[in-house]
Amino acid sequence: MQVAAVSETALGEPSGLEKAFREHHIRVFRAAWRITGSPQDAEDVLQTVFLRLAQKGDLLAENVSSYLYRAAVNAAIDLLRTRRGGATLEEADRSLRSTETPESAREGQEIREWLRRSLAAMPAQAAEMFALRFLEGHGNKDIARMLGVSRIRVGVVLHRARHRLQQEFRQRGSKP
Repeated sequence: MQVAAVSETALGEPSGLEKAFREHHIRVFRAAWRITGSPQDAEDVLQTVFLRLAQKGDLLAENVSSYLYRAAVNAAIDLLRTRRGGATLEEADRSLRSTETPESAREGQEIREWLRRSLAAMPAQAAEMFALRFLEGHGNKDIARMLGVSRIRVGVVLHRARHRLQQEFRQRGSKP
């Protein structure tokens, strides 16, 4: 496999890793950005995902897209876990919030920070499913296929995760 990659590169054709990067880097970056809220953190996740892929030496010929997407979601959640509340948010969507009052913008930012901290505290599978469903917009059927679990499992985990987040949010709102 090493010889094939070298000969392809020598002929000017992209290697398997380079081809995977070209085809999927935007999707990996966007998934990470949605979860971390920071383009710098998303860049770190992007590099981590492709570095891990390069170290594996195996390009997972079957369903590279799904593998990279899951790896991005997991790496982003791992990054949030390591920072647990220390992560800063970038104002990437500033133009969308230009009509907001400073108070509503600050409240929105606080809610996003709370959600990121809460995702980081969830069990890995629940956080991954929640991100895939509610941040990325995938349906339960697609999530089940991506993760190799039943749709019922996805539904139960998402229900529990939403219930937990609703309880935390209510408690957060009742604090002085």
